[in-house]
Amino acid sequence: MKKDEYKKLAKETAPRSPVLKDCLFAFLVGGAICTLGQALRDLYTMLGAETELAGTLVSCTLIFITVWLTGFGVFDRIAKHAGAGTLVPITGFANAVVSPAIDNKSEGRVAGVGTKIFSVAGPVILFGVIASAVWGVIYYFWG
Repeated sequence: MKKDEYKKLAKETAPRSPVLKDCLFAFLVGGAICTLGQALRDLYTMLGAETELAGTLVSCTLIFITVWLTGFGVFDRIAKHAGAGTLVPITGFANAVVSPAIDNKSEGRVAGVGTKIFSVAGPVILFGVIASAVWGVIYYFWG
């Protein structure tokens, strides 16, 4: 089968993706996560935390909630329908760290959890640090 024939066959037989529905769910869930973050920040500020501390507490709270939901399999069910909406940076990153650890816990704490915990998030950390260093040098000389 030629490449063009395969592309045509794949296009004809592949199910249509409900792009509008997917975008709407991603928008609503991502917006709900951000709204929760803002409500938490307002709550922490109202309880007397300074603005910077309130932001840190919000990050910690969202990470805790995501880890808890991931551990009980709820986050993955939400992500199945919300897609990119769950990738709001702090929640998506927390899920990317916890999921491989949970998946590999049967192999033990060192060989399973310890070696696999950053298998998904590790490249993000690595290339994020490299990119920030490169941009820092560029900014230093041309900024």
